[in-house]
Amino acid sequence: MKLAVMADIHSNYVALEQCMAYALKQGVRHFVFLGDYIGELAYPERTMALLYGYREKYDCAFIRGNKEEYWLQYKAEGEQGWREYDSTTGVLWYAYHRLRERDLDFFEHMPIARRLQFGELQTLFVCHGTPDSTRKAMRWKNGDLGEGVSWGNAHTEEVLERCEEKMLLCGHTHVQGRLEYGGKILLNPGAVGLPLEKDGRSRFVILHGDGGGWQEEFVSLPYDRVRVIREIDESGLGRRAPYWSMITKRHLMEHTDCPGHAVLLERAMEICRQTQGFCNWPDIPEDCWRQALEEIGIL
Repeated sequence: MKLAVMADIHSNYVALEQCMAYALKQGVRHFVFLGDYIGELAYPERTMALLYGYREKYDCAFIRGNKEEYWLQYKAEGEQGWREYDSTTGVLWYAYHRLRERDLDFFEHMPIARRLQFGELQTLFVCHGTPDSTRKAMRWKNGDLGEGVSWGNAHTEEVLERCEEKMLLCGHTHVQGRLEYGGKILLNPGAVGLPLEKDGRSRFVILHGDGGGWQEEFVSLPYDRVRVIREIDESGLGRRAPYWSMITKRHLMEHTDCPGHAVLLERAMEICRQTQGFCNWPDIPEDCWRQALEEIGIL
């Protein structure tokens, strides 16, 4: 049996189609999706249409990510300060207003974690961030995985110790990896839509079931990133969230010197606190974003 595990699509339907085509060519007919289906990139409705089509044709399991919780929280609580033209929340506004009730209902019925059993094969535990949170991240040993990503995180060790299954899969960090601890294996398939590795290729993992266990095959694929970048502006998303979209484009163009969105958001908030004496998300002036990007040479 072959099982493909994909995470962090973030509206990159172009990369998703490439990954699915490759997996199907390898004979995969079972799929697990680990959340963060839309956000950051253009035309989220195209990603949703693909996912519904895959669900009809193949055996698919879906997990809720932190992005899905944003949309559901917005629906439940209403206005939270999101603005259509704003580097902090413009991407959120854009994505939410392209969702349909069908999409929100789909997200609402997803669990944040679950156990999966395929015949007599070893049970898998899957989640987006950690088993109890979509927003916490599992950390990794490889020192090349980026700022703030390190081994020795007590929470990671605790999660693996508590996990009854021998294999746990998670996403959220946008970095592909494998970690062994205490006889357990932790796998991150990497990001389909916004990978943070140096080559910018789309990533996922194929699990090969054999003899009751699983053997992972990490996959990285090129795709038409020029088209994805072009559609950010073509769709108007670049105007709605100018500085946020600049960071997104930078990562898509393989500029690995660029910090991630979260790092630059924190820097923009720090600048806001320094200049105004306080900073309350999401009220971050565009000038603070501009200065944060100027400091690292994007502008």
